[in-house]
Amino acid sequence: MLENVDWGNMLEATWETLYMSGIAIVFTFFLGIILGLILFLSSKGQLWENNTVNIVTTGFVNIFRSVPFIILIILLIPFTNVVMGTMLGPNAALPALVIGSAAFYARLVEIGLREVDKGVVEAARSMGANQRQIIFKVFIPESLPALVSGVTVTAILLVSYTAMAGVIGAGGLGDLAFRDGFQRNSTDVTIVATIIISVIVFIIQGIGDVVTRKIDKR
Repeated sequence: MLENVDWGNMLEATWETLYMSGIAIVFTFFLGIILGLILFLSSKGQLWENNTVNIVTTGFVNIFRSVPFIILIILLIPFTNVVMGTMLGPNAALPALVIGSAAFYARLVEIGLREVDKGVVEAARSMGANQRQIIFKVFIPESLPALVSGVTVTAILLVSYTAMAGVIGAGGLGDLAFRDGFQRNSTDVTIVATIIISVIVFIIQGIGDVVTRKIDKR
């Protein structure tokens, strides 16, 4: 039982998956917040209403959100080569991971911002709050539970993305499950890699649920 599992390789692959997911989620969070704010604030009736900016941002988000990740990572290989200097290994997967997941998270940010009570915004305006204060002291704090829930969903998506990236040599548990498990017909390797990925997802979801409950005062 589990005779084909090399625990040293499994540990290294687990670390690579955690590395790719951890680095990518940090950059995804900040890029997604920026894109989501632009999407929301440039829309009709909002603080930065600008049809051109909104159309361009919407186009960017929709394109990168709609392209299947396995295709996106292949399309970005020239860009990855320029930015990271290689197209193999965990670092090479980062540009595609960040771009693909940031577009997804930006939509969740926009949805969270739209759920902010307009009465709270009007109250802030009536008290003389400027745009910066409305954004950072009303919109973001009021939508924080939605933003945390969104980043939890995105982090879980990133873990699945790292597994797909492994198929083209990015390393991690997906790479190990494909290379050692599928290609060498070692089912036990695939099963163990799948179980570890599932545990990582459960932990991320658990942490996200706890944080969301603590900051949600409704």
